[in-house]
Amino acid sequence: MMFTQQEINEIRKDFEYLQGNPKVIYFDNGATSQKPKKVTDALVEYYQYENGNPHRGAHYFAMKSTEVYEGSRERVAHFIGAKKPAEVVFLRNATEALNLLAYSYGLYHLEYGDEILISILEHHSNLVPWQFVAQKTGAEMVFLRPDEDMQITEEELLQKVTSRTRIFSVTAASNVVGTMPDVKTLIRKVREIAPDVCCIVDASQYVPHHKLDVTDLDCDFLVFSGHKMLSAMGIGVLYGKEERLNAMEPFFYGGDMIEYVYECKSSYLPSPQRFEAGTVNVGGAKSLAVAMDYLEALGMDKILEYESALMNYAYDKMKKLDDVDIYTTSNLKRSPVLSFNIKDVHPHDVASILEHYHIAVRSGHHCAQPLHRSLGMNFSCRASFAFYNTFEEIDAFINHMEDVRRMMGLGLE
Repeated sequence: MMFTQQEINEIRKDFEYLQGNPKVIYFDNGATSQKPKKVTDALVEYYQYENGNPHRGAHYFAMKSTEVYEGSRERVAHFIGAKKPAEVVFLRNATEALNLLAYSYGLYHLEYGDEILISILEHHSNLVPWQFVAQKTGAEMVFLRPDEDMQITEEELLQKVTSRTRIFSVTAASNVVGTMPDVKTLIRKVREIAPDVCCIVDASQYVPHHKLDVTDLDCDFLVFSGHKMLSAMGIGVLYGKEERLNAMEPFFYGGDMIEYVYECKSSYLPSPQRFEAGTVNVGGAKSLAVAMDYLEALGMDKILEYESALMNYAYDKMKKLDDVDIYTTSNLKRSPVLSFNIKDVHPHDVASILEHYHIAVRSGHHCAQPLHRSLGMNFSCRASFAFYNTFEEIDAFINHMEDVRRMMGLGLE
């Protein structure tokens, strides 16, 4: 059953910004989510009462911080369906995780003539690192092109995957057009043709809204950022099958990732410590574990149902506006991001005018320039929704959309 209005009102009390700024309408959740009080309280608790350097001491604070950090790893492993905590590596964000894979896997496993298969839907974080790998190894970039409704069809996949496909890296949810590919099926189909392929999933826009089971997906690696799902900034996750992780070279070198160090050589610990050199972000890891507790307490199914209803409501309302182009897929299986342009108005002007009415939306290319070019433009506006948003906020957003062209001296026709 979807959240009731009373439940949403209670949820909104958990977010300080909603209480302190009741006029603010925050529709930039695809960039970063707001944080509930339980998460910010957990950060304060860590730094006030549990702060220590983990893995390195016999005193209380070192042991407590180790307990907090490794307990957070266990929580994340459970949340995403990993077989064991050792398959969860904490990093700064999804971007760092994808760069780690490019350097520690891509550069070591690809050679001239190999192929890297990605989609044109990808965020730059899942594109630029593979360009680097292709340039360094002589591998070729191959792009999946979606159909008119921004869906990756099986026919397109089968035309592009070959026996030379060595890396298949794909988003689980587009941050621009909302497409949510059937990743499980795509991985299975790719492996039928290229059994040696490494399959990578960027779940940054997926994990905040959906249940996830990496074991069921059978991906080799999966990445996401915590700040998009209520946690503090500066904490992200690389999931990897244990045998894959332990076969990779480290990305960073230094303290806490070594086994033995001699004057001219060193040996390294297995995953996850192998990839977590230096002092780690214990507070961020704790905040992520608490954020996951919070989401599961609300119910991921209820979150999905409510956010889908918000998205469908906003999409249907915007479709009725003249002089507005919508780029989000019409497929009802989509993430809660609504990308659009008002004709003859620059997206930055749209965002600035909406800010005048205390409505926060994104404007620009959303780190997806190739996708925007494929749509015949350079940039767009984006409203992205979370479970603490309301239908009344969407009404206000749509009503003020009609004011934008008037303020620009154009008027809606």
